[in-house]
Amino acid sequence: MTNIPPPAEELRILDLELLHLDARRAQLLHRRTWLLAALRATAAPVPAPARPVRAPDATPPNVQNVLLTLGGILLAVAAIAFTLVSWGHLGIGGRSAVLAAVTLTALGVPSVLLRRKLRSTAETVAALGLILTVLDAYALHVVALPQAEPLGYAAAASAVLAALWTAYGLLFRELRLPVPSAVVAAQLPFFLWARAAEAGDHTTTAALLATAAFDVAVALRASDRGVRVLASVGGCAAGLWGVAGAGVLSWTATDLTGAVRASALLALAASIALVASWLITRRPQATSAAFASGLLVVAATGGVLREALPAAWTVPAYLACAVALLPVVRSSLPRPVVRGLAGSALLVHTLTALWTLPAFVSALLGPASWAGKAWSGAPSDAGEAAFTDELPVQDPAMASLVLAVVAGVLLAGARIGAELRLDAAGGGATRPDGPTAQGTATPSASSAPDAPRPGTSPLNPVAARSGALALAWASLFILPAALELPYAAGVSAHLVLTAALLGVATRAGSAVLALTSLGLAVASSASVSFLALATTSATLGTLGVLTALFLVATVLAARRQGSVRGVAPGAVCAALMYVTALACATGGALDLRLEHTGLLTLAVPAAAALAAARLGGRHPLTPPVEIAGAAAGGLAIVLTAGHPPTLALALTLGGVIAAGTALRTDRRPAGYAAGALFLLASWVRLAAWGVETPEAYTLPATLPVLLIGALRRRGDPQASSWTAYGPGLAVTLLPSLAAAWSDTNWQRPLLLGTAALLITLAGARHRLQAPLAIGGAVLTLDALHELAPYVVQVVDALPRWLPPALAGLLLLAIGATYEQRLRDARRVRDVLGRMH
Repeated sequence: MTNIPPPAEELRILDLELLHLDARRAQLLHRRTWLLAALRATAAPVPAPARPVRAPDATPPNVQNVLLTLGGILLAVAAIAFTLVSWGHLGIGGRSAVLAAVTLTALGVPSVLLRRKLRSTAETVAALGLILTVLDAYALHVVALPQAEPLGYAAAASAVLAALWTAYGLLFRELRLPVPSAVVAAQLPFFLWARAAEAGDHTTTAALLATAAFDVAVALRASDRGVRVLASVGGCAAGLWGVAGAGVLSWTATDLTGAVRASALLALAASIALVASWLITRRPQATSAAFASGLLVVAATGGVLREALPAAWTVPAYLACAVALLPVVRSSLPRPVVRGLAGSALLVHTLTALWTLPAFVSALLGPASWAGKAWSGAPSDAGEAAFTDELPVQDPAMASLVLAVVAGVLLAGARIGAELRLDAAGGGATRPDGPTAQGTATPSASSAPDAPRPGTSPLNPVAARSGALALAWASLFILPAALELPYAAGVSAHLVLTAALLGVATRAGSAVLALTSLGLAVASSASVSFLALATTSATLGTLGVLTALFLVATVLAARRQGSVRGVAPGAVCAALMYVTALACATGGALDLRLEHTGLLTLAVPAAAALAAARLGGRHPLTPPVEIAGAAAGGLAIVLTAGHPPTLALALTLGGVIAAGTALRTDRRPAGYAAGALFLLASWVRLAAWGVETPEAYTLPATLPVLLIGALRRRGDPQASSWTAYGPGLAVTLLPSLAAAWSDTNWQRPLLLGTAALLITLAGARHRLQAPLAIGGAVLTLDALHELAPYVVQVVDALPRWLPPALAGLLLLAIGATYEQRLRDARRVRDVLGRMH
């Protein structure tokens, strides 16, 4: 028994030991410095490293072991051959004498060899003796006890041999083989006895579990590592076999009696694992054993409840058993045991929660099927509205109950975690780790160093509360359909749930909890919006209520001082989304055409622009309001795309909204969007009128762009003319040039050439690269296009030898004045480079 001093005294002792270690380290460092200085003074040569000596392929001990093993195997083979073949040539006396002499000799010689320090030889002879005992048992059955039942005799023989080998190993402790061999032999008696007695499955399983209990006891008590390993392996094998058999018996039980018998076997296995977890000194193994014990306890009790209760209560029954394990978290059991049991309960909770996924997914996504049959009539109840044939569901009410229980457990875990954190903040002491008596700690695997620190908890309270909220929401979300409430009551219940979630989101102080609640509210509202598509009144009413709820949540979150950042923007985006849907639904209810519904929807971006202007550019809600309003405007324009005149009107109205936004000093770039919308509106209108002249489309874009470029050049004289005037000139001249090349009339090329000439002269006058280059290129190409027919006629009228001659003269002239032309090209390049 070890007495642990008080904490203050133990701390003083530790400080003294650390001081002694520091002093000793300083002394050794000083000595090392002196030795290094002495070596440098003497300049002693460093000895060359010794050449590695190649190890022999076989060392004498290894050779000895190989020879002894081969010799033992040969003797064992000879003994087996003698027993099976030559046994019948001897009489009863001769047989007994031979068996006794050879076996006793083989078992007695190791004592002499051990005294002479010949351990390897003794091990080999002892192994031969153990094999001879097995042959003796076989010979005894064949000669003396032929009437004995084989399995029963094998069970008794294995038990006797295990006992004899154990006694022999304890007598000669230097031998390492007898005791492990006894452990191997001890795996057979119980199982063989059960099979010999033609026992049922329950008895056979009990025999396996008894073998596992024996192995656990040996593994915990034995001092030899080989014995512990063999016992552990045997215990795990027998235990898993027995547990699997007991589980099958529990699951296939047809009456309460069979379930109780199977549960008793599972309880036996659980008790074995629990005792092992209490006594094992290694924490990971102890935790694993406790984990298995917890699962077996749940399986044992749940199997009885499953048979006693209706079939629908099977999963809740197992969950109730797991909940009953949770109080151990607050108990004084060793920490590995607590961790293992809590982990098993957590696994059962997780599996039962996963069991509810089909019901939850069907309740959440099933209403989306109403999108294809909108306003076809209200169903009889909420279950028919939510659950579809594509997603079959069984026992949705039990799924709701399971989710509610798991949510409650998670919330209780969050409360425990918060209490531990408060204890840590207040300097509270930790609870004891294991049973103590009169200030003496128990020598278990979970002594004081393994005790939990104050404030430590396997659950983060904030994350646990968020998870509990999600599970509770899932439970309540399934409930209306599970109870088959009337359709109107089911829709109303979902709206109330959405309102409650928004209330939590606006009042929560934790970012995780608030954002989780907001996300659940959005998911719930999306599902109920699809669910309300059954009737017109339900759709309009639901969308109106959702819009109001999210608007109220936006206002509350924006005005509350401690609200989480991100709740108000998310709520206002959802509100604008639902008001857009309400506008579309209103158009459908009024039997408006699709393009007219799009015009009605434009009221949403207009209202969003007014709200953003009211809020101001620095308000955190301004960007989400503008983004959501722009998305609603895009939807409105898409709705009008099927009717060009209405599309042109919608684009014009969108341009008006963007232009109004651009009046604000902080939203000047919206003017570009307004210009683009006006331009698109004009193009759509021209296309609707059947106008095919490209200048009608390009000139309305060119003039504003050139004006903007001129204003930019006035503000920044160093700005490039390519960025100021290039886009505006190209958007008109290039399409007109392409049209002129395919135009057979003379008016378009003449007007295009005149405009290009004026632009070229203006570029040369004001020293601007873009007008000069673009105008000159267009003028040149237009002139070539107009002169091409005449050039062709002249070429056809000239002699065939004249064009090559003129080309040769041109090349000669260029070659003769090459240097001058090169200087002229450089001068032109420099002139253009000095232009803007």
